[in-house]
Amino acid sequence: MPLARISLRRGKPLAYRQALMEQVYQALRDTYNVPEDDRFILLSEHDEAHFSYGRHYLDVARSDELVIIQLTVSNTRGRAQKKALYQRLVERLVEHPGLRPEDVFINLVEVLPENWSMGHGVAQYALADGE
Repeated sequence: MPLARISLRRGKPLAYRQALMEQVYQALRDTYNVPEDDRFILLSEHDEAHFSYGRHYLDVARSDELVIIQLTVSNTRGRAQKKALYQRLVERLVEHPGLRPEDVFINLVEVLPENWSMGHGVAQYALADGE
């Protein structure tokens, strides 16, 4: 059950923004075994005054086309699966909508499975524990 937050500079057309959301979802399906319809994505646009980043941090040449993707996921995947996700995300976003690999910033936030409630005030992933 990933929760994806995508942040970018304001001004991109609707088709571009929709492509970002679709490619993030598909990359999660490709690498994280995310089931169909497990799609929870928020996209936020920011004006220049509210979007600050290191243009050259760790020798990566970023531009104003930078897209920051924060994924909150259950802490159930290993290092290899995480690396596969990062690579697939970049591949998909380079393909469509045409980002440069340098302009894809990914942050993974892992939480315990019982830290999710998908509705009705129930911790659906904690039910398997017998609670």
